[in-house]
Amino acid sequence: MRFLTAGESHGPELTAIIEGVPSQLPLTVEDINEHLARRQKGYGRGRRMQIEKDQVTITSGVRHGRTTGAPITLHVENKDWTHWTKIMGAEPLSEDEEQEVKRKLTRPRPGHADLNGAIKYRHRDMRNVLERSSARETTVRVAVGAVAQVLLKQFDIHLCGHVLEIGDVVSEQKPYDSLKSLQEVTEASEVRCADEHASEKMKEAIDEAKKNGDSIGGIVEVIAENVPVGLGSFVHYDRKLDGKIAQSVLSINAFKGVEIGLGFEAARMNGSKVHDEIAHDEEKGFYRKSNRLGGFEGGMTNGMPVVVHGAMKPIPTLYKPLQSVDIESKEPFTASIERSDSCAVPAAAVVCEAAVAWEIADAFLDKFGSDTMDDIKKHYESYIDEVRKF
Repeated sequence: MRFLTAGESHGPELTAIIEGVPSQLPLTVEDINEHLARRQKGYGRGRRMQIEKDQVTITSGVRHGRTTGAPITLHVENKDWTHWTKIMGAEPLSEDEEQEVKRKLTRPRPGHADLNGAIKYRHRDMRNVLERSSARETTVRVAVGAVAQVLLKQFDIHLCGHVLEIGDVVSEQKPYDSLKSLQEVTEASEVRCADEHASEKMKEAIDEAKKNGDSIGGIVEVIAENVPVGLGSFVHYDRKLDGKIAQSVLSINAFKGVEIGLGFEAARMNGSKVHDEIAHDEEKGFYRKSNRLGGFEGGMTNGMPVVVHGAMKPIPTLYKPLQSVDIESKEPFTASIERSDSCAVPAAAVVCEAAVAWEIADAFLDKFGSDTMDDIKKHYESYIDEVRKF
């Protein structure tokens, strides 16, 4: 599978085209809108979430609730577009209209793509950069990930994205009965955290940052259960699934780090405390006694839950603005203030979940893929039967 997104933050809509989804997969807008609504929740979100009530429209590739095998087109309307038609419209402006449009943006904000993008594409108006580089694009990334999750659920593969840390507040990771129960608890939390005590501390940290005109980041975790053995490859570097997941997570706006399983902690431990011992059971076949490596060995899934951590930096748009330099005058200035979230970590957990889901689904189809869901299920069931007997 592959996908392409298009659209600007204040343009008329965001669009994604997905290619490679097999035919006969049950898919409705409700399957996608559920995840779009999850992305918009979270303590510390800004005023944009009050404007946009994201809903998807499917305009190709699905007929009567089932995929056809053709490319799927997803649209999400930007409600705020009505206030930006002159500024962001595609049609040329008359001289009179140009006078009405706000002046071009020449002042890059530290931590954003503004200056680098302007230099790369030779833009003297940096709105051409910030509109596309905005995290608003993650809306359709979540929509694409939702389609991937619909596919994975057909094979009882489920994911949960939740928050481990916000600022210096760290949640206590407690055992959970099932992934479903973990998701129920975290979705009920305003900060998408399973630790009730830590959740309150996180909200206090977000409030403190907002009061100081600052922003705050954190760490999210994505768990995927019932992923079969052997997705990915040890043969080619670019087909290692843990590497593809890492790339996908780091491509999310503001994400600066990714770990699989123990991640960086493993570098500070002895090998005997890191690697997962192998056991065998007559009914379920081979399994690991622990899951320190996060479900991966040699770039391939090993049948244990896939565990991914992503680190999100604080959002760089601040109400306590930083210093920068105007690209036209070369004079220093205090960076402009745009409406912003003081913390988007709870929403980032949903985006990260979507990114991981996409890569697992893509690897799943790479191994079991065919043109129709019926053929894929036959391939999958035959493989699972062979794995148990191995």
